[in-house]
Amino acid sequence: MNLTRRTGSPLARYRPSSIEDQLGRMVESMFEDFIAPVAQAAAAARAPRQSLASPRVNVAEDDNTFRVEAELPGVKKEDVKVSVDGQRVTIEAEAKQDDQQREGESVVYSERVARKFVRSFLLPTDVDDAGADARLEDGLLTLTLPKRQASAARQLTIQ
Repeated sequence: MNLTRRTGSPLARYRPSSIEDQLGRMVESMFEDFIAPVAQAAAAARAPRQSLASPRVNVAEDDNTFRVEAELPGVKKEDVKVSVDGQRVTIEAEAKQDDQQREGESVVYSERVARKFVRSFLLPTDVDDAGADARLEDGLLTLTLPKRQASAARQLTIQ
């Protein structure tokens, strides 16, 4: 088997800081891939008109910030909740179904359902949540998350 390294790929530029980061991300990804279908089936059994989805995300970084883009179709900004705790980013949102019917109207066919989006992931470094910014436009949530600057090493006085 021949392996070819592509230098133009964004993954070719990514270098985790340690083996623990790599292993942690791999385990978290496997856990999410295993649990998500089970959680979706359980949610569908409880409420047949609502489904649970994991939004698709893109994460990019530069020297000072992470930029996260998450697809949230049909979601209003007041129905989105984003939390940042150190390296962990959690996105929760809900696309609600409008069940209003006009007088004299009956539903012939309906495929639209309420949908709840939940996604949590780790970034390679801590985020400065005080400077974080979130925008929702045309079903695309864009987070700008500044990296927390590491404190400079200081000399301790020996007593």
